[in-house]
Amino acid sequence: MRPDVLPSELIRVRSWEEARELEWVGLRAGLVLADSFALLLAFFCSYWIRFETRLPIFYQPESPPVRYYGLLMAALIPVWLLIFAAHRLYAPDHLFHGTSEYMRVIQAASVGMMAAIVASFMEPGLVIARGWLLLSWILSIALVGWERFLVRRVVYALRARGRLQVPALIIGADEEGRMVAEQLRSSPISGMNLIGVLDPHLPRGKEVLPGLPVLGTPADLPRLVEQLGIREVIVSASALPREALVELFRTFAFHPQVNLRLSSGLYELLATGTEVREVMGVPLLYWRRLRLSPLEQILKAVMDYTLAAGALILLAPLMLLIALAIRLDSPGPVFYRRRVVGLGGKLFDAFKFRTMVVNAEALLEQNPALKEAFRQNYKLRDDPRVTRVGRILRRWSLDELPQLFNVLRGEMSLVGPRMLTPEEISRYGRWALNLLTVKPGITGLWQVSGRADLPYSERVRLDLFYIRNYSLWLDLAILAQTIPAVIRKRGAY
Repeated sequence: MRPDVLPSELIRVRSWEEARELEWVGLRAGLVLADSFALLLAFFCSYWIRFETRLPIFYQPESPPVRYYGLLMAALIPVWLLIFAAHRLYAPDHLFHGTSEYMRVIQAASVGMMAAIVASFMEPGLVIARGWLLLSWILSIALVGWERFLVRRVVYALRARGRLQVPALIIGADEEGRMVAEQLRSSPISGMNLIGVLDPHLPRGKEVLPGLPVLGTPADLPRLVEQLGIREVIVSASALPREALVELFRTFAFHPQVNLRLSSGLYELLATGTEVREVMGVPLLYWRRLRLSPLEQILKAVMDYTLAAGALILLAPLMLLIALAIRLDSPGPVFYRRRVVGLGGKLFDAFKFRTMVVNAEALLEQNPALKEAFRQNYKLRDDPRVTRVGRILRRWSLDELPQLFNVLRGEMSLVGPRMLTPEEISRYGRWALNLLTVKPGITGLWQVSGRADLPYSERVRLDLFYIRNYSLWLDLAILAQTIPAVIRKRGAY
């Protein structure tokens, strides 16, 4: 035992570790039970569709083989659970990590079904209806995937309350270390509970961020791992010299209880994610152009085009009435084209219903105070340039409906960061490159979080948070919140 670690502290840490381990044991046991129930339901529903519905596409035996398939289900479920375990579906490091978990569900279910098919070929007495096999494969993926989605929501809620988290430290209080800390602390669902920071240059006790103190230098890491039960260590690559990094990894790379993770040193550039590939034995860091996988990109495109086309068809009468009202209210065109920055920095015209008088820019130039207020926030609460119909359209976000055409043209997405002009892009500084990796959206985190009532810095933070956590599930969550946000009309002016 180290002399600077009190026995009472060790007892407290050990008790906390035991409680945490029990939480994870309970979670994995619950997952096994939930997967078992989902598989049983999938197999049973497949049996009912295949043998009980009497669909003409299936050959129907004289008497449904209830007992036979009951025994088959009882035998297959344990086998499938073992296959799930082999695909790391119960490993803490692989749980609740986005769509990769669902991909492993698909792979495991496919392997399980292939195992059943191979077994039926190897054993002549084992006869399994092809229709039941196909239905079981489809339903098992759907039901297990949905069950995992629900479990993830429960786990995220528990983590937001401080449960199912592991203690973590960051080594390096430089700019990169602080940015990593801010990101982790803003996302409690990460499962990491940041205890503090180790830095070779700052005094112990100094707060790098509010509530995040410096606990010592990297040399104190062995003591803190034992004293505080640290399980995750994130190293800022730009904070330590190469020799110190090598020594750190030599000490902890094979530690049985500590996961050592290295920040890239290019935090502000690599929002879309990275992967390590070996070229002639040399590990190289590759920057992914998009965070979404090819399958996710296809699903997002299908969602965008389908919903945009459907919305245009349903809203066509309303859009015609809006166009007529604009023409009757004030002279000028019905649509306004805003030049904005799109994917890869390409400029395009975003369509909106015109809500201002035609000489809006000239009026802004004539009023220096108004111009300065607009320069600060790119939004004015009581904008004298807005027409009567324009105020109504903005209040209910109806002015943005023509952007559905931009979605169909592939320039925008239904969900994404805000549309930004080239002038606004410059306010993001070195973070600006992140904005070029994602299409701007009609709605997004900014729109559902308060819109123009938010300070500009908060809008920037929400845009960057969306890009770094870009996923189909986040898009669906934002879409679900959009209509209530429009009804509340908060920040819409």
